[in-house]
Amino acid sequence: MADDPRNDPSEEFRELLRAFLQGDPDFDPAKLAGAAGLPADPALLAQLMRQLQASMQSAGDEGVNWSLAEEQASNLATRSAVVTLPEERARLEQALHVAGLWLDEATDVGELPTTPKLISRAEWVKATMQVWQQMTEPVATSISEALTRVLNEQAPDEFASMLAGASRLMRNVGGTLFAMQLGQVVGQLSTEVVSGGDIGIPLLDEQTAALVPQNVKGFGAGLDIPEEEIALYLATRELAHARLFRHAKWLRLHVISSIADYARGIRIDAGHLEDLAEEIDPSNPEQLREMLSSGALIPPKTEEQTAALARLETTLALIEGWVDVVTTAATSRLPKAAAIAETVRRRRATGGPAESAFGALVGLELRPRRLREALAMWNAVTAAVGPERRDELWAHPDIMPTSEDIDDPAGLIARLSETEPERDAIDQAIEDLLNDDSGDRPHEA
Repeated sequence: MADDPRNDPSEEFRELLRAFLQGDPDFDPAKLAGAAGLPADPALLAQLMRQLQASMQSAGDEGVNWSLAEEQASNLATRSAVVTLPEERARLEQALHVAGLWLDEATDVGELPTTPKLISRAEWVKATMQVWQQMTEPVATSISEALTRVLNEQAPDEFASMLAGASRLMRNVGGTLFAMQLGQVVGQLSTEVVSGGDIGIPLLDEQTAALVPQNVKGFGAGLDIPEEEIALYLATRELAHARLFRHAKWLRLHVISSIADYARGIRIDAGHLEDLAEEIDPSNPEQLREMLSSGALIPPKTEEQTAALARLETTLALIEGWVDVVTTAATSRLPKAAAIAETVRRRRATGGPAESAFGALVGLELRPRRLREALAMWNAVTAAVGPERRDELWAHPDIMPTSEDIDDPAGLIARLSETEPERDAIDQAIEDLLNDDSGDRPHEA
């Protein structure tokens, strides 16, 4: 019947909240898993409930359980892992060696001080999780705080005493759910990326380049291109990306800080959260999952965030464009290099499922939207002034090309082509003296 209290969504909410808080043995954890965007997997459900119970009992640190995110991601990374055959590893190691030699011919940006690595999916998760934490912590904190406010303000009266002073508990629960989602995203990404720099941001430290053999093999599936050529191209691209971040020592901090600053500007409006809650049927976990995975919790961008996002996209496009130009020059010997390059560009432009999920989770897509324009600019600069002058543009953030330079490469080229101003007479005299090897140099008394 229509007036049956069992059909009242508010009553269903009360029952769900009561069952969760009171530890009802009949409580269905699949509803919370659905809300967290997790699959209906018994092992994951058991892990979710263990972590939620631990978060509710914890009197320790507040916020996101980052170790849980890493554990979740590692579990997903190892599920579909396969052993890389010795001959496949040998081929990739040889490709990395040859790629280094080819890059020496294409750019003066120096080689890395450490030997490039071959890493598993699980190793990729472990090596990159700290950067994911830096990028997402501001959003996780905002979501947890908004959830705390809403639950404390809107909970049914009969739970007021139960929730009184429970801010830390609610933040821990919200942080646990966020960690499970982040782990899901990073774990899925580990099955998609082919290298450390595959998604454009510096996930590994500035001394490191790495390939993920299993994913490199998957990249070539369905392409009518020899595996050796694919390995050489991807190895060259990864080394170029890693070399750039080591050469421009300011660039890694610049990119990560820009992402974190953008995320820090996200403020989850409690009123917005309440409005969404009114539209949701608590008995429909799929509806809850869609709300979270679609990014509905993330509010519209402010003007400041829109401007910050435009600057970040320009930086990412400049990085990807430079890497493409250098990789193209270095791999000119490969017959199928152009076809592989186009596959990489299309892949970066569309992004994979996990990259889209990350965008929904934090309200930020990591795609270089102006990649083709930036690529055209770097090609024009290289043709006009040569690789050495081109690479000097990474010496300092103040001289890095801008969005306007991408629009008008001719203006940038004109500035780079200007003749060097005449040297000061004193500077010239000092240089002449230092370079004098005639033996007639005056000696001190």
